[in-house]
Amino acid sequence: MKAIVYHTYGAPEVLQVQEIEKPVPKGNEVLVKVHASTVTAGTIWIRKGEFPGSRLFTFLLRLMYGFKQPQKPVIGFEFSGIVEAAGANVGKFKKGDSVYGTTTDLKQGAYAEYVCIPESWKQGVIAHKPETLSFEEAAALPIGAMTAYHILQKKSIQKGAKVLVYGASGSVGSYAVQLAKFQGADVTAVCSAANLELAKSLGADEAIDYQTNDLSQLTKRFDVVFDAVGKLPSAKGKSLLKPGGKWCSIKSMTSEKTSYLDEFHKMISDGKLKPVIDRTYPLEEIVDAHRYVESGRKKGNVVILVNEN
Repeated sequence: MKAIVYHTYGAPEVLQVQEIEKPVPKGNEVLVKVHASTVTAGTIWIRKGEFPGSRLFTFLLRLMYGFKQPQKPVIGFEFSGIVEAAGANVGKFKKGDSVYGTTTDLKQGAYAEYVCIPESWKQGVIAHKPETLSFEEAAALPIGAMTAYHILQKKSIQKGAKVLVYGASGSVGSYAVQLAKFQGADVTAVCSAANLELAKSLGADEAIDYQTNDLSQLTKRFDVVFDAVGKLPSAKGKSLLKPGGKWCSIKSMTSEKTSYLDEFHKMISDGKLKPVIDRTYPLEEIVDAHRYVESGRKKGNVVILVNEN
């Protein structure tokens, strides 16, 4: 089967199209014909072998993926596709099911025509694809949405709370705006001028251009300030809080839970949550896709089309 592999850490050019052996599902696994994957911040870090701004997290990353060279040559952390075969011990999924989820901590990622996914495991998730989402949208849902949900859930946002989302047009930020609004918050989105209307379309009550507005001069104070891109200095973010307000950042530990996806499915069916897709690239243009994401200009998510049929 066709896959994107890399054998050394580095720039996008280390990613190469190769033929590798098609996996065979074990008793507790399903074989998924991958329709789509994404370029997430995580795939960038793993490809480079470096976590930005942290020697500790870079060490932990290399501990998991290989110190001198990658030990898991196929990356891609999100997927959507169709079950082609199911192991004897699988009960929730069958051949022909449309599914989506993550490949977190698995031996092979989703930058490949096929991937084997356990029916359940501690680190990642798989679920039936919501009928109202395309395969592209489903592939772009789990990581960004679960990250935003996990972080905001810990802050116990109450109806009427004032929430500021910094980096509101990115993957995590675009979900954070929608999730905070769903919880009844008054949401202020911070992003570039080009993305102000996008933020408002996602439910933001106010959208601020960070390039022309000095946040330290804001008079408004917030119950929650969420740095969804990891670029807002914590001192500046905390200065915007009300007394007793809560600061949170994407630079924190999160977890993936099927129960989160269940909540998203309800919101999607009610028209309260939608993935934002900026661009799609065919698998063969993975290098260009990674370059674009690293440029910092993307809105929402960038999707990789693996099998288009």
